[in-house]
Amino acid sequence: MDILLIRKHTYGLLFLKIHQVFQICLILFFIPIFYSFAGAVSYSPVAGQEGSIAIHMDNPVLIGWANGYENYEIGTDVDEVWQTPEYALGKAIGTSYDIVSLGCGGSITMIFDPPIENGEGWDFAVFENSFNDYSLELSYVEVSSNGIDFVRFDNISLTPDPVSGYGSLDTTLINGFAGKFRQGYGTPFDLSDISEKPEVQSNIVDISRITHVRIVDIIGDGSFFDSESNVIYDPYPTVNSAGFDLDAIGVSNGAPYPEGGITEGPSPLPPEQEGEAGFGGQSGCFINTMF
Repeated sequence: MDILLIRKHTYGLLFLKIHQVFQICLILFFIPIFYSFAGAVSYSPVAGQEGSIAIHMDNPVLIGWANGYENYEIGTDVDEVWQTPEYALGKAIGTSYDIVSLGCGGSITMIFDPPIENGEGWDFAVFENSFNDYSLELSYVEVSSNGIDFVRFDNISLTPDPVSGYGSLDTTLINGFAGKFRQGYGTPFDLSDISEKPEVQSNIVDISRITHVRIVDIIGDGSFFDSESNVIYDPYPTVNSAGFDLDAIGVSNGAPYPEGGITEGPSPLPPEQEGEAGFGGQSGCFINTMF
């Protein structure tokens, strides 16, 4: 009888040990899975999909558009036909031609009179000219209330690998950049997102009256970084109209623009009519086909 009791006790302890080991194995198995899901980040999908923050150019909330520009700093690899800043004035057109190209690493500052105000929700939207939802050219966005001191919006890029000139980006892996959506759809920016920046806290930049928005092209070869020091990739290299192609910047919060107060840019001609024969690259650049 004692032997049977000892055996039962031994088997019971063995079963308990096996059960404990099994529990530990389950925990060790699910911990990385849990943290993988907990750490997964997904930003806005493409325009038209559920949950997208893309703003259509005809959205009635848009009450004004940029009516001036300054400091157009042309980057590299952009032909003269795409160097007309006036095309970025007034309402977004949503075509491939009504744009100004910044070139690789270029920039431009758009002016707003009356100023953009920090209201409820997003305050302005930046429109680019990507041909589709995935071949996107990105830029930093910075704002100023005096045209001298600027604050940059935080941004994040989780694209893991380099992207070729005709490659694609996953919009759910990028946030805080202009150029996130296809032509006709703008990327919205909320001035409240920079309210804790030192320049704002010290009143150097007054987010209740933003008069200047600066767009700075990002060269997508991995030499530029996001706010968390992650490498930024976007289609590279591109030529002829390389870099960010600005269509327009629309305002949703601010004083309504007076009738006729929005300056419209000239009507652009397709490159073929400007003496440049070409075809559209997926990333919004035009590749010269004349030999």
